[in-house]
Amino acid sequence: MSELNKQSIEVPGATVPFFTYTIGETQYFEFDTSKCGPPEPMVNAMAGLKMIDGPNKKVVMINHKKPMGLLDKIGENYDIATEKMDDGRVKLIFSYKSGESENADLNDAACHG
Repeated sequence: MSELNKQSIEVPGATVPFFTYTIGETQYFEFDTSKCGPPEPMVNAMAGLKMIDGPNKKVVMINHKKPMGLLDKIGENYDIATEKMDDGRVKLIFSYKSGESENADLNDAACHG
């Protein structure tokens, strides 16, 4: 895998490092919560998703498993691609969904289970 020119970025409310990089016209915001326990994956995903304000921005989440609580909460507000990584972790790529992403409730990072 080619190493992208990742830059560290400050994300309000995040508890893990975030990185940003660009591929073509798209800006990506990536974070890894694969070593974190709840509620950190949800908290960081909510912080990251606040940066998706158009179709040229995506959030990449690397987690130890598919975050079902998160997907139940905001799954209909974003287009989400999921891929299993070679080491067993899961990579989720959240993309802007016109007319839906604006409606996501990103201020309530609690898991309601």
